[in-house]
Amino acid sequence: MILIKLGGSIITNKEKPLSPRRKTIDSIAKSLKKIKEPIVIVHGGGSYGHYWSVKYDMHTKERKYDIRGVSIVKNSMIDLNKIILDSLLKNKLNPYCLPPTDFMSGNRPIVKKIKEIQEIAKSGLIPVTFGDALWYGQKKTYILSGDKIMTHLAKILKPKLTIFALNENGLYSDFKSKKLIYELKDQNPLISENKMDVTGGMSRKVEEATKIAKMGMNVFFVNGNYPERIVQAIKNRKYEGTMFRGKNA
Repeated sequence: MILIKLGGSIITNKEKPLSPRRKTIDSIAKSLKKIKEPIVIVHGGGSYGHYWSVKYDMHTKERKYDIRGVSIVKNSMIDLNKIILDSLLKNKLNPYCLPPTDFMSGNRPIVKKIKEIQEIAKSGLIPVTFGDALWYGQKKTYILSGDKIMTHLAKILKPKLTIFALNENGLYSDFKSKKLIYELKDQNPLISENKMDVTGGMSRKVEEATKIAKMGMNVFFVNGNYPERIVQAIKNRKYEGTMFRGKNA
């Protein structure tokens, strides 16, 4: 099984509210057709969910946020998810919409439900889930990031490969010169942050990717603007990107 995260900065223009990058989404969908293994897709919120999260000051901590904001964030994520599902369908793939409420209870993953995702993927359907505003209990809600979902799924599903499609070639040892780190060991990369990204930006991706690698699985950061790199990573071919080598992998 291949677990793929489509970052919000790839599927939307983060500088402009509610702006999908439809051509990029279509290009990724076309590339995914070349993959003959079960796939699970997670996508971020980009200029949809993140835009409203910032506007209503909502974060990953469980709190009593403005219920109007919660409603609008959820609605915007459904809108973005629909764009991705439509693109996959148009390109003759079979997406299966899977909101995070289907496999989360509060802030805890439901193991039985996540194991079911594997069965869905093996059937030929492509489960597609996303970061979202979730009910926690006691009138509290929180933002569950797509990056966090990747760790929840990887821990239980143990995918052969985990891929984060970003708006960069990977991680850099020096951001100014864009010197790429091909394999992450003990380096401390300089990471740029997008002030709009309330779910942690690149640092959150590094944190979650490191957790997954420590579980023994290889994690790849690739540039989603070049969807063929996703395919190359899966087919074990040379490509531009950063690999977090799984412990004992």
